[in-house]
Amino acid sequence: MTAASTPELEADRQALIALIKEEAVFHGDFTLSSGKKATYYVDMRKLTLDHRAAPAIGRIILDLIRDVPGISSVGGLTLGADPIANSVMHESARTDAPLDAFVVRKEPKDHGRGRQIEGADVAGKRVIVVEDTSTTGQSALKAVEVLRRDGADVVAVAVIVDRKTGAQAAVEAAGLQWLAAIDLDDLGLDAQ
Repeated sequence: MTAASTPELEADRQALIALIKEEAVFHGDFTLSSGKKATYYVDMRKLTLDHRAAPAIGRIILDLIRDVPGISSVGGLTLGADPIANSVMHESARTDAPLDAFVVRKEPKDHGRGRQIEGADVAGKRVIVVEDTSTTGQSALKAVEVLRRDGADVVAVAVIVDRKTGAQAAVEAAGLQWLAAIDLDDLGLDAQ
């Protein structure tokens, strides 16, 4: 559990937790992107793409990364990271330290400029990978691999919901800082 730095941001965080519990936690039998089985699924795309939650997500992630110096942009593996990066970019435009956003494609384009990273130029820049939920950390680490290959200095991975199932250890083993806004304790769920 990570408390926000101001009462207003903590109110945003608590409102987001309530929305997640009400609208984004589904119970049943699910296979996660990692291949692991779970009895619940946290579908953050329902909220990262929702007008009620997106601005708060931007503010919460900005607060989460506030102490990481010299960041120029945020983004991650498409599709989960895209709306988060956009929310952060838009909310940061209201500050004295605006951030740009980038998208990491799963594969390079086979036409045009053949790019795998779209948006902000990341070469030689300090960047943070964002993700909606994380189980093993492999999606974030795939984005990190592509970003490093393109010359980015990836310094952290920031997630909205940490499933507490090994992602933090995997990310930290890759030499990156792990930042999570909400975890299973906040949602009243057990790690699986």
